[in-house]
Amino acid sequence: MEHIILYAIVPIIVVMLAGYLSGKKGIFTGDDSKKFNKVVLNYALPAALFVSIVQSTREMLARDIKLSLISLVGIMFCFMVVYYVFRMFKKNTGADAAVSALISGSPTIGFLGFAVLEPIFGTTPSVALVVAIVSIVVNAVGIPVGLSLMNASLEKQAPGSTKKQSAWLPVLHALEQPVAWAPILAVIWVVAGIPWPEWASPSFDLIKGANASLAVFSAGITLSSIKVTINWQAVLGSILKMVFMPAVILILGLIFKMDPMNLKMLVVAAALPPAFSGIIIADEYDTYVATGTSSLTLSVILFIGFCPLWIWITDLCLKGF
Repeated sequence: MEHIILYAIVPIIVVMLAGYLSGKKGIFTGDDSKKFNKVVLNYALPAALFVSIVQSTREMLARDIKLSLISLVGIMFCFMVVYYVFRMFKKNTGADAAVSALISGSPTIGFLGFAVLEPIFGTTPSVALVVAIVSIVVNAVGIPVGLSLMNASLEKQAPGSTKKQSAWLPVLHALEQPVAWAPILAVIWVVAGIPWPEWASPSFDLIKGANASLAVFSAGITLSSIKVTINWQAVLGSILKMVFMPAVILILGLIFKMDPMNLKMLVVAAALPPAFSGIIIADEYDTYVATGTSSLTLSVILFIGFCPLWIWITDLCLKGF
């Protein structure tokens, strides 16, 4: 636990605090954080995912099919639960509920995945596969579903509009993003049995190294640029994200007898704070920004305690089984 706190959580807090103070002092602004996010999502994270996966083998991918299925079913189940829970409240529109699902129903795997998992579990292809699989679920499945639900709600709020958007457009748009197609291309590369030349890795490693640090720093700037007010919906979103999602993943993993190490990594991934991409989407559509950001802030604070707690709970459950 001491190692986890010192090597995984404290660095995140320090770098995020540096970004927060930079934002408060006016060195960087919310617009700057969006530019940093684009660097992470379009270059650093895709490079990290691609070069890590192509160094794995077919055998590793075959062994991790169970990991892929449980990630897909578990995360999207929680995603839809969050959507319907927040849709039940009268003051919330369907668009509000969709943003809630994009935030509290999705882990910020792209921004914090490597930053948290590698200090705990080491720099291995297995860690990269967990990050890649969860990233694919969040970016290639969760975001298109959330955008489809949001667009459907916004259309209903504007009954005079005759413009209809295909439900497949958000899916295609998501798959156009490097963070979605890079890991898919890497998996195809491995399945095809094409050897990856060692001399090619350094070309990816340089930009890959900026992924975690720049993402966390950018998150601090984002938090400094938005007024945070904790309310009951923010608390509920944090509970669903930090308690409900890891619990669902843990139960599914135990039922279907996942590899213990993969299960621990997946539970920690599920316990990560809400997806920063949800905040970006909320800001772009001017929907549920204040509450979503408040839930994100509260979850980041709670993660300090929940990360080691879920590792401890998972170890206890694995011993019991």
